[in-house]
Order: sequence, then C-alpha cells, then structure tokens
Amino acid sequence: MVAYGAEQRVRLPALHAGWLRQTFVHWPFPSDEVQALLPEELVVDEYEGAAWVGLTPFVMSDVRLPGVPARLPGLPAFAETNLRTYVRHRDGRDGLWFLSIEVACPLMLAARAVGTPYNPGTLSVSVTGDAVSYTGSRWVGDASYRLVVRPGAPIAPNEQDVWLTSRWRAYTRRFGMLWETPVEHEPWPLAEAVVEVLDETLTTAASLPSPAAEPLVHFSEGVRHVRLGASRPCVPTPGRYGG
Repeated sequence: MVAYGAEQRVRLPALHAGWLRQTFVHWPFPSDEVQALLPEELVVDEYEGAAWVGLTPFVMSDVRLPGVPARLPGLPAFAETNLRTYVRHRDGRDGLWFLSIEVACPLMLAARAVGTPYNPGTLSVSVTGDAVSYTGSRWVGDASYRLVVRPGAPIAPNEQDVWLTSRWRAYTRRFGMLWETPVEHEPWPLAEAVVEVLDETLTTAASLPSPAAEPLVHFSEGVRHVRLGASRPCVPTPGRYGG
C-alpha cells in the first residue's frame, strides 16, 4: 500500500470540519489548457504527461471554529462541490487550485477575502439504496451538475489514487498575492465507483473544453477530522523547486 498520510501538522486550525460522502471524478486535460487558467506563480502538476481536473462533490459536516468543543453542535451539514486541478508552486510545493467551488452555505463566502472562488447555489446530496446522487445549480449564472454514482468495493490506493486525492494545501490569489491554506486529516478511505449519470457544465463555465476522456472515479465515505489552517501569503521556500 502506498503511504499517503498528511504532509504537515496544522497545530492551530482556523476551522474544524468533516468531509463526508465524497466522490472524486477526474479527467485528464492537455496541460496548456489548464496552465492558461493559473496565476504565474503556479505550474500544472502533471501525472503521466497530463493535467488532471477533478469534480469533487461532498457533504461538509461538523463545521466549528477553534476552541469550540467537539461535543457541541457546529453548523448544520451542507453540500459543497469543488472543481479543482493540481498545481505546483515554483518553489516545488504542490497543492490544489480551485477553478470553482459551489456551496449551499452562504457563510462560506467569507473565504472570498483570500480569493477562494465560492459560488452560492442550491445543492443536494442524497442516498437511494446503494446509489449516491449529487445535484447543484448556481444562483447566478447557469452552471450546474447532476452526478449519480454507485460505490463499490474498498481499494488499497495505488500511486495515482494517492496523487489525485491527497493534497495538503490549497492556493488562492487575492490583492495581488498568492495565498496558501494548509490542511490536515486522516487518509481517505477509498472505494471503487461506477458513474450512472453525469451531466455538468462546471468545466465549460471555468473556460475549459468539455472533457473528452472517460473519467476516473473514486468514492469515499469521508474523513471526519479535517483541520484547516489560516490562509497566509505564500512565501517561497528556498531550494525546493521541483519542476
């Protein structure tokens, strides 16, 4: 089994949460098409010569601020869906770049202060039998999605599975600066999944062409101990550029 624990400790979290019933739908794209959407400080992180874009819907649960005991209730659970790609800072540190984030909780829009691209909308996650359904539509504009997956057997993640699902910082850009937000959580418990329905316009809304390849799909019941650190201006680490 490939090791894929957290790269760093988040000792002073700005937010605690759980990410549940998460599906990872990934497509390969030509790297130049994705690079055109990135700020100059970031380069596409490739796997097998391609950029990868992931559609990742899930349920955000147990959201609470630091210092609030876990025994006390946090925000009610709500749906969120990310469209993301994989990047590397020019000093070598890898991470996520969000092309868009759909969210059902308007309170999360506060993260726009550091450039996180939240879009409020009407989202839902439901389970019928052994199928998990995700739907969403923005309140402004016509971007939307509908995804139905049927999770399968648990898997022992291989190198590509880990590469696609386990990232420990997100980059955003605001006020002429690049920001990074560190994250820590337990390893994703991954399972196979089969797509039964997939209709989405999030990729085209993000100025990408419609995906041409069949997606690579994983499902996870989720991680319950997410620790998000405070966003901070990104300061390069000398001597760590990895190409």
